[in-house]
Amino acid sequence: MSFIAKLKLVTSKRERNLSPIMLRRQKLATKIEEQLELARCQKSGTLYAPKRLKTVTNESGERVVVETTKRVKEWFWKTPNNKINLSVRYGSKTLELAKGKNAIELGTQDELIETLALLQQVVIGGELDEAINNASDKLRAGFAK
Repeated sequence: MSFIAKLKLVTSKRERNLSPIMLRRQKLATKIEEQLELARCQKSGTLYAPKRLKTVTNESGERVVVETTKRVKEWFWKTPNNKINLSVRYGSKTLELAKGKNAIELGTQDELIETLALLQQVVIGGELDEAINNASDKLRAGFAK
C-alpha cells in the first residue's frame, strides 16, 4: 500500500481574500499576543526580544536581509497607586473600550496576563469590531489630504 493511499484526500480551495473585518481582527489578535508574551517575560524576569527580517543596503551597495530585534512598545504601565493600567491599541490609536473609557485597571501581573488572553479571545470573537473600525477610520483620515 502506498503512502498516498493512507492519507485522507479531499477537494479544497484556499480562500485568498479575507474580509477587512477578519484582517483587522487578526492584526489586533497578533499584537495582543505580543503584549501577552511581553507580560509573561516580564513576570519571569527574562527579556522579550522578538526577531524580524529587514532588508538593508550594505557598504558595497548590495541589498541584504538581516535579522533585527523588533521593537515592541508596552500597552500597560504602573500607576502611582501600584495598579496596572492596560490600554488596547490599534496602530497608533488607543481603542475606546466603553464610552469615555480607554484603559483597564488591574491589580497584579497575573491579572494582566489573564486579561490579555481574554482580550485576544474577545477580539477574535468580534466583540471589539466597532472600536476597531472607529480606530481604523481615524487612522485612515490622518492619511487623507
